[in-house]
Amino acid sequence: MTSQCHSDSHGTRARPAPNRVGDAELLRAARECVLAHGVRRTTLTEIARRAGVSRMTLYRRFPDVDSVVTALMTVEFGEVLHLARAAERTGNARQRLVSATVHGVQLLQTAPLLQRVLEADAELLLPYLVERLGSTQLAAEGFLREYLVAGHADGSVRPGNPAVQARSLLLLVQSFVVTAGPATTGIDADDLTAELTKLLDGALRPEPTDA
Repeated sequence: MTSQCHSDSHGTRARPAPNRVGDAELLRAARECVLAHGVRRTTLTEIARRAGVSRMTLYRRFPDVDSVVTALMTVEFGEVLHLARAAERTGNARQRLVSATVHGVQLLQTAPLLQRVLEADAELLLPYLVERLGSTQLAAEGFLREYLVAGHADGSVRPGNPAVQARSLLLLVQSFVVTAGPATTGIDADDLTAELTKLLDGALRPEPTDA
């Protein structure tokens, strides 16, 4: 983002005008607040202070903390999906799906923002596990469905309804993300990752009768 700072008559560098601060800067400030305090203890006032804008300027973009955090999580999850897709290995669609998905799970298991939410405000995730799917879950489902459709086309994924298959895979992989902490008690994380790889590949591999 091009700096909007300017120098006054004494050569002192002025701060950016509040209305020139972009959403990326506001989300950066929100991320710092959540990492420091958790979601419930984060306030619009603190986000505005960190971003160097007035509370009203922030309020015009985001009416409450939930909307800021939702936007922040959407951006960060989009980056994870991008990195996961970039890490896919060569091979057929099933092999690419497995490698990209496992890498995405590993990224989320170590993502500072998500881990902070799980540590301080895990109850905020409960509605997305028992009531409704959130936007990030739907994005992950779409990510999986693209690979499944390609796998049906190249014959590397067993026949089936891609929407149902994608939803089933989503339910599987999100458990490896949300419960990664307790799941690794007494069990090596790399062993769990290897098992996830086998589960995904085995679930999607065509049956001999499908060939």
